[in-house]
Amino acid sequence: MLSPKNLQQRAYMLQKVRNFFWDQGYIEVDTPVRLPVLIPEAEISPLPSEDWFLQTSPELCMKQLLSQGNEQIFQICPCFRKGEQGRLHQEEFTMLEWYRIGWSYVELMEECEQMICQIAAKDFLCRSGQKISLHTPWQRLTVNQAFQRYTGISAHEAVRTGAFDLLLVEKVEPKLGWDQPVFLYDYPIELASLARPKPQTKPQAPELAERFELYIGGVELANGFSELTDPDIQRRRFAEEIKRAAQYGRACAMPEKFLTALANLPDCAGIALGLDRLLMVLSDQDSLAQVLPFAQKDLSPYPSL
Repeated sequence: MLSPKNLQQRAYMLQKVRNFFWDQGYIEVDTPVRLPVLIPEAEISPLPSEDWFLQTSPELCMKQLLSQGNEQIFQICPCFRKGEQGRLHQEEFTMLEWYRIGWSYVELMEECEQMICQIAAKDFLCRSGQKISLHTPWQRLTVNQAFQRYTGISAHEAVRTGAFDLLLVEKVEPKLGWDQPVFLYDYPIELASLARPKPQTKPQAPELAERFELYIGGVELANGFSELTDPDIQRRRFAEEIKRAAQYGRACAMPEKFLTALANLPDCAGIALGLDRLLMVLSDQDSLAQVLPFAQKDLSPYPSL
């Protein structure tokens, strides 16, 4: 449980985030937390709420707002993911998401830099005794460059052999963002999520997606992309996720209303950033429990021994 001083620090950060987006002309939105259908994600388990679900992300609703003519929107909200607990994970956490019509992931990376620099209001961070520069521009590193540098194989080969996730977590992520924050970008198309494909400049080159993740001090803070707006491609991707989720014993439904709205979605970019993790990094803490008003352990009905 946070002390009054740390609770004030958290509130101050949230207000600074809102001020940044208001100054940039964004509209703050609040969408439902409890939904009948979620975006199918095989690797993420939702928390049920009777016969509906608590959101794992506000993305589904926010993109539907974009399809209705809204151009710049952001949201700070609770999200829920079943079974996630540890130093960097909680089943309930605070997410910041924002979307902008007419942008790609390139402009979004730049705005993410600006936002975090304004929140931090200093030139350097200290993490685990190491000084991390916040001077911009931050480093951009392709996923393939990172895999070649830290694992000795290409990202394409890691995906082909099924080793991508393990190598990313064990070999790549711990090395990222220690001199300055780094954007890991251009993911293999197999890991496109809801990102649009990147135009190919070389024949026979591996297909890539316009997706990035932000790392500071070995901690992944954000996931963003140029949004896929083709409902047919998105339906095929969702069908694959539904099939994979079934292998884990989970049933997912196709989000039909979302796919209908996607047909009216202009070119845009969006990003999800974990605010609890950001505060943890900015305040040089080791775990989310140190920056949450109530961590999961604080809510247990049984006192710790």
